[in-house]
Amino acid sequence: MTRFTSLDICAGAGGQALGLERAGFDPVMLFDEDPDACATLCANRPAWDVRQLDLVDFVGDEHKKVLGVDLLAGGLPRLPYSIAGKREQVAARSDPLHAAVWLATEVRPRAIMLENVPALVKDDLFAGARSFVEQELKNNDYECAWAVLDAQDHGVPQRRQHGVMVAMCKGDLARFEWPGSTGAPGTVGDVLWASMASRGWTGAAAWRLLANEVAPTIVGGSKNRGGADLGPTGTKRKWAQLGVDGGSIADDVPDADFVMRPSTGPEDRGSLPKLTIPQVAALQGFPADWLVVGRKTSRYRQIGHALPPPLATAIGCAIAKALSR
Repeated sequence: MTRFTSLDICAGAGGQALGLERAGFDPVMLFDEDPDACATLCANRPAWDVRQLDLVDFVGDEHKKVLGVDLLAGGLPRLPYSIAGKREQVAARSDPLHAAVWLATEVRPRAIMLENVPALVKDDLFAGARSFVEQELKNNDYECAWAVLDAQDHGVPQRRQHGVMVAMCKGDLARFEWPGSTGAPGTVGDVLWASMASRGWTGAAAWRLLANEVAPTIVGGSKNRGGADLGPTGTKRKWAQLGVDGGSIADDVPDADFVMRPSTGPEDRGSLPKLTIPQVAALQGFPADWLVVGRKTSRYRQIGHALPPPLATAIGCAIAKALSR
């Protein structure tokens, strides 16, 4: 396999970097502003050059080895573009999208891949943001392609859409094709039932039959809201239909004494198993040996915000193919 170089910005827990590594991209540097995310990256890949830096403060010319990499890739903070963030307007100088595009024009990579919420790609509200990206990159001899990709089409057992922008020079982009679906993923029950049974819970086999769909979108939440849970009320109801209590994240899976009891009404959540951090990571497509560092809420948010590694691999392979021809 041909190997390429990359700069990974807003790297988080490393879902994108891990997926791109599998696709043939070796990062010359990764950075994130969160110390726990940086510790996660270092724990899993000690040889990677990981820096704790803020995107808006990063100056490419101060780090010569990032200049001219094959790929600049980043999963940008969602706050300005998400419903959870109320799609708040931010000043251009502090907008992560503006900062990422300006950095790309300084680094001059062969390819650029930026990932965010689907609304950034398809919502009329953000037509101006897309126009800014396209014009700024066109002025620097790049052309853009936009798509909304669903992780469940790439082996991730979760309904999870991502808005993705890929930019290359005209000749390379003409060879680029978005990855096609690889088929249906496993269900929540298929993926998690063995771990649910690992402490002797005899109801795990029956639970597997109840959890017979892919997961709803795992919501990482923001630092401005409470602890780790599986999302807003509507999402929690979907989890309950799969036999999961989405009200919080458990420290461990059910033991032999656990008795599952469905809800009897709006005021009764019943007694349903809760997911653990490793189980959430499995539903995001992380390998079982990927260590996530920090307290429980931080670990959950790192995983919940990640680009699932299998989807990152699919996009990365498509980029690598275009660059190899």
